Amino acid sequence: MAETKVLLSEELLREVREAAAAEQRSVDEVLTDAVRRYLNERKWQNLVESGSRRARDMGLTEDDVPRLVEEARRDRQR
Repeated sequence: MAETKVLLSEELLREVREAAAAEQRSVDEVLTDAVRRYLNERKWQNLVESGSRRARDMGLTEDDVPRLVEEARRDRQR
């Protein structure tokens, strides 16, 4: 594994240590999990933004979603 240095406030480090202790995990495990969740959330937000841009470019609105879902379901049943 690679190693890096992260600077945290005393308060945040205390909270991380408490969370790690409560879950019987290491601080490294808690921070790795937090970074992984952050990156996954970021990927999801990028996907949502991309889909929104594409829908806008196609002239679609949120009002079109129920109809499009119904059409897609009908197409899958064929």
